[in-house]
Amino acid sequence: MPFSTIYVRPVHYYETDRMDCVHHSNYIRWFEEARVYFMRERGFSYEGLEAAGIVSPVLSAQADYHAMCRFGDTVEILIEIKSYSGTRIAFHYEVRDQATGAPRCHGRTAHCFINESGRPVSLKKALPEYHQRIEEHLGREET
Repeated sequence: MPFSTIYVRPVHYYETDRMDCVHHSNYIRWFEEARVYFMRERGFSYEGLEAAGIVSPVLSAQADYHAMCRFGDTVEILIEIKSYSGTRIAFHYEVRDQATGAPRCHGRTAHCFINESGRPVSLKKALPEYHQRIEEHLGREET
């Protein structure tokens, strides 16, 4: 599935390390920023999940680094849903230099949905409007 949302952000000085490049851990933070933006833009925000008593912890995160980002750069983070089952969701990210389009990093995160007691939650049952928005985004018809 092609990327449908682009999150743009500058590289901040505090994100760099002694090698004058963005420290690798910051890319995972950027993935979170992009994911929160993406979900809000698509109509199934984190704020709404939490207001309904549902949280979506990270089950796994992976980043593959291709080239350094440096202070003063502006990056585009392209984000897309990789998979969705109703109880789990996974995202794919591509970090590119905004000026050149050159890839800097690719990544993936996987998440589940749980209630405040830590029990798995099906969005189809707990938040059918969220489930429907995700299904529509994926181009899948509800049966």
